Amino acid sequence: MIALLTGTLLELQTPLILQVGGVGYGVQVAAKHLGAWTKGEEVTLWIHTHVAETALELFGFPTKDEKQLFLLLLQVSGVGPKTALQLCALGGEQISAAVREGNVKLFSQVPRVGKKLAQKIIIELSSKLGSLEDLQLGTLDPDHATLLEALLALGYEEHVVYDIVRKTDMSSITLEQALKQTMQLLGSTRS
Repeated sequence: MIALLTGTLLELQTPLILQVGGVGYGVQVAAKHLGAWTKGEEVTLWIHTHVAETALELFGFPTKDEKQLFLLLLQVSGVGPKTALQLCALGGEQISAAVREGNVKLFSQVPRVGKKLAQKIIIELSSKLGSLEDLQLGTLDPDHATLLEALLALGYEEHVVYDIVRKTDMSSITLEQALKQTMQLLGSTRS
């Protein structure tokens, strides 16, 4: 079983092609990661080897925690590897909050996840919530957490603003400036 690959990116599409020691591996990754890499870059991916009757597929993750989240989602009956990969793109904190709050809508926005499957995900992950919260998937520092809370209080949905908040450089601006900047980026996307 392949558990980890380090190699050069030859193709940036899904599946991406990672050349390792003269062999090109086709690896499925979440679409959100494709924009973070460039062709020819050396990348290390944690790998899940999925074996089915008709397929042998590799699923890659930039961190071990993201792979663990994928494996937790894969344990939910009715969630296949491609759906689990798309769910991972929501982020660990958003998934954890959605499970706690019973937020079916968050999961239902993923293709192939209807209301019943979303409810099943919430029910089955609620018993695993401790291990889900142990994963350190993009924990926010206090300044970013305050910015996120301010945006939530203004009516924005967490899954919409989380990535923008996480990428905001707050080292040289005040919270008020960061809030204005973030709201400009978001435009009028409100819940």
